[in-house]
Amino acid sequence: MNDARLILASKSKARLAMLTAAGVAVEAIAPNVDEDALKDGLKSEGITARNLADALAEAKAVRLSQRIGEGLVLGADQVLALEDGTMLDKPADPAEAIAHLKLLSGRKHKLFSAAVIAEQGIAVWRHIDVATLSVRMLSDSFIEQYVESEWDNIRYCVGCYEIEGKGAQLFSAIAGSQFTIMGLPLLHLLDYLRIRSILPS
Repeated sequence: MNDARLILASKSKARLAMLTAAGVAVEAIAPNVDEDALKDGLKSEGITARNLADALAEAKAVRLSQRIGEGLVLGADQVLALEDGTMLDKPADPAEAIAHLKLLSGRKHKLFSAAVIAEQGIAVWRHIDVATLSVRMLSDSFIEQYVESEWDNIRYCVGCYEIEGKGAQLFSAIAGSQFTIMGLPLLHLLDYLRIRSILPS
């Protein structure tokens, strides 16, 4: 293996935990990207959910790579879209989480998880994966109790769920990788890290 280091351009505990659990040596550094402003600008141009996830992941990877100048920098992002193209962001407060779950109830949505690796300020690898999730019909009382008990766990989660926890109770069917749902196309990323000799093949 070579001595190149992998830096995660994020302070996401979930993504860091995924990489660490998979045996990847990684350090996390905040990319200092104004995601909200970038997202608003791209949405105003009519960008699709898939391309938005990709653009946000690239912005994080490239910005941090330009700043630190060494290693492989991994940027990642996830966007949720309903079947009509409506995109949902992370909830600002419990009331918005309740509103989001009422909107998702009884409907399908897609999660687009993008990962981009930058080196010397240039994107050198990318992958966007998608999962389709069917939310069962949720009663108002279930939603309210769920948000009350899980708010601290879901406040940073697009869609208001952790699939690896009580969020599993929201769904009637899921098509796609659990890693993708958790926010990273992990298996494709591991393939690239083997190609780069950061992981053993």
